[in-house]
Amino acid sequence: MTQTPTRPEPAEAAATDETQAAAGTDAAAETQTQTPDPGAIIAALEAEKTELKDKLLRTLADMENLRRRTEREVADARAYGVTSFARDMLTVADNIRRALETVTEDARAGEGPLKALVEGIELTERDLLKTLERHGVRKLDPAGQKFDPNLHQAMFEVEDPNRPTGTVVQVVQAGFVIGDRVLRPALVGVSKGGPKAAAANGSAEQAAGE
Repeated sequence: MTQTPTRPEPAEAAATDETQAAAGTDAAAETQTQTPDPGAIIAALEAEKTELKDKLLRTLADMENLRRRTEREVADARAYGVTSFARDMLTVADNIRRALETVTEDARAGEGPLKALVEGIELTERDLLKTLERHGVRKLDPAGQKFDPNLHQAMFEVEDPNRPTGTVVQVVQAGFVIGDRVLRPALVGVSKGGPKAAAANGSAEQAAGE
């Protein structure tokens, strides 16, 4: 016996059509939601590029600062690496100078072994100072110069109306510098009672102009 296929009722067919239409609308909405916005993508990429560029510039700046700091430290090591040794050698230079200062003028002018000994000590002193200079250590001999508190240490004052006040008139102990740093200040005596250094310089310039 042959069965006749059952046709859906009109109401059921309408419901089916509405369901399919709703499903299509949801699928379209979902597809639209999943599709990325090109403007948002470009903005995100621009932000990422800016961040990476900033990090790169910071890294380059840090590397440049590190390079400069390393160069400065290497230069300081070369210039001041012998500071402790040089400071110890100043005692040797002082002792040689004291030994020479005890020799009288008559002994220097005479002949014989004593004169040869004095000349040998003077040669030793010159060689020692030259050796220190090769390593950046320089002796200060400020006699006649204006007192500089950065390089000199005043031990006493001397009345001298003929010299500008603040002039070094006597060096008690020589000073030394290494590079641009003071290894030991010079111990000096300073004049007072004379014209001020500025006034003296002004008078000299006025005289030169006349």
